[in-house]
Amino acid sequence: MKITQQRIIATLIAFLLGFAMLSMANATTPEENKAAGEAFLAENAKKPGVITTSSGLQYQIITEGTGKSPSATANVTVHYQGTTIEGKEFDSSYKRGAPASFPLNRVIPGWTEGLQLMKEGGKSRLFIPSNLAYGERGAGRDIGPNAALIFDVELIKIQ
Repeated sequence: MKITQQRIIATLIAFLLGFAMLSMANATTPEENKAAGEAFLAENAKKPGVITTSSGLQYQIITEGTGKSPSATANVTVHYQGTTIEGKEFDSSYKRGAPASFPLNRVIPGWTEGLQLMKEGGKSRLFIPSNLAYGERGAGRDIGPNAALIFDVELIKIQ
């Protein structure tokens, strides 16, 4: 079999089409994501140590901090791991080997609210409903529209 530019292009197109079809077959709709998130959060709220705020944010204190709590506009330094409710990791400062620093009012609302409930040196697990995360737009290919998210967050420092 002679390898030609046409064969290479045809093979590449077939691969890409197959990959696209597989991705579409595994995709969930925004409505399915929202329903799954709501069901997850309803069950999660029943677990010991899980606190639900008036906004719907849920959190669980893993380690109580001893420092101060940040304001909504504070600059913070944190280590974190983010996963979907199915357990798929989509981001981790731990894996990058460096904590992240940012103004608290420049992140998703679930983080802004959740970190204000923490103290320096503390670690919490945030269970964030879609409306306090990325909402209908989602984020990248790992966070679908209307997806609820889970973050383990360690508040290292408030600047």
